[in-house]
Parts: sequence; structure tokens; C-alpha cells
Amino acid sequence: MCQVDEEYLQHLERADRPRQHLLVHTARTNGYSKLMLGDSCTRLAVKLLTSISLGRGAQLAQDTGFSDSRYGDIVSVRPMRDYSVKEIAFYNHMFSVPSVVVPSLETKTPEKASIQRLTESFVTKLQADFPSTVSTIYRTSEKLQTAGRSPSAAADCGRCLLCMCSLDTAVEKASALQATLISEQLSHTKIQNTGPVKPEATLSAEQCCSSSGGEDCGGSGSGCCSVHKEMEAFDVKSLMCYSCQLTIRDMSSVHHLPQYILSEAQKRRRRSLMREEIKEFLLDDEDN
Repeated sequence: MCQVDEEYLQHLERADRPRQHLLVHTARTNGYSKLMLGDSCTRLAVKLLTSISLGRGAQLAQDTGFSDSRYGDIVSVRPMRDYSVKEIAFYNHMFSVPSVVVPSLETKTPEKASIQRLTESFVTKLQADFPSTVSTIYRTSEKLQTAGRSPSAAADCGRCLLCMCSLDTAVEKASALQATLISEQLSHTKIQNTGPVKPEATLSAEQCCSSSGGEDCGGSGSGCCSVHKEMEAFDVKSLMCYSCQLTIRDMSSVHHLPQYILSEAQKRRRRSLMREEIKEFLLDDEDN
């Protein structure tokens, strides 16, 4: 099992919509503003080390913190993060609390099957000899904070398509991230012998219009025919954070992603092209 496959399926744990997105959608439908998750201290400790290994250092504060406001109107909270798995198990046993176990991809897999399983095995074994291991890692996650961003960066266009965290790819050219991306592009170009990767999109203006009518290019509906058109992998990856780019790096086609993600990518791309066309007529924040 590949670690990126497990990470991808953790984001997409339902057939058409990620479980987290499904929970947020249900909360919005029923008029709730808070979403309570059952992440324990042990699970968050494993998740913290795993996220660092998978390049999600910029998203650690949201992935492991008590409060997660990446979805805007719905705030996810983790009230069980102060209790370890053993404490929760003993409480459920003593008070006869019914438990539901849902088998997942990593159920009964060997510890070297993925980074997630290897990290979990490392933490649990270390915890058996040093009982303060989980709490030490957990206390470290409490000190992490999300860097302050401007309101424009907090908009949908500044968030990852897959995990909905703020994009961490807007860095200077002389950065380690840009060096890694350029090296990856050059290696891929040399192997495939297809020439340099071009950032320009292949979609024309005619492809953005629906022949059946009813939806414009900037709309959020699914009636626009362009959601069914071919889309370059570069366009989709440029709308994802660094970790999610690594997750889908080895995918043979971006069309393996859920349709709603491709639709959102098309909408953002069209809005970006439209903004580029009318940028001369727009006022900057400094002008205000």
C-alpha cells in the first residue's frame, strides 16, 4: 500500500464527497454552526508526525488544533483531544458505552504498509515504554498557530481544492518549494520527452459556454459543459497545497478526482482568466 493512496482516501472516504465535506454539508443543511469531532490525543499525536512526513507542516494548526475554521461558517472542534485512546476505551468499558468500529483501508495491515501505519506503530510502542510520549507530542501541537492572512487570501480562491486549507505554495522563487517543483517538472519532462510544462490552460473561451444554456462561466452550477472537458493536471495541481500535490502526483489522470473538485477547479480557472482580462479596470486595496 502506498502512503499517498491512504492519504488520498482519507480525504475521500466516501464515494463522491470527502467525509469531512459531507459532515460540513450536513451541519449547514441542519443549521448548525459547530461540528464536534472525536479525535483523541493519541490520534492527533500520530496525525501530527504523519502530516510532517507528508509535507503538511503549514496545515498542522488546523489539522490538529482544538478549533478548525477552514470551512468559514462551520467551525470544527475536537473536545476529546485531551484524552488518550486508552482512557476513552476504559471509560467506554466501565460505563458500557456502545462502540462502533468501521474497518478502513489500513485495518489489519502490517506496520510498514504506509507512513500512517508506521508512525502509529512507532508512537504506540514508544508510549508503552515512555507513558509521556503522546502527551509531549500533543503539547507541541497546542503551540502551533496559523499565520495571519489577509481576507482576500482566506477566500475560496486561496484554499486547497482537496483539503480546504490555505495554500502554502505562494512563496518566493528562491525557496525550497519552488526548487522542488522545478526539479520535479524537469525530471518529468526528461522522462516523458514531451517538452517543458506549460502553465497556460488549454481551455478556450468557447469551451466555457454551455450549449444547453442556463449557466454562465462564473456560475457554480453543474450545467456548464466545460466541467466535462479535458483539463491539464498542472491547472488542478496549482490549486492545491504542496501536500495534496504530492498526494495526486502519481495519478494517471486528474479525472480520477471527484467531479465536484474538477468543477470547482474549472470555475476558479475561468474566474482567474476573467480577472486577468479586466485587471486594468480593477482597483487595488492600496487605492482604497
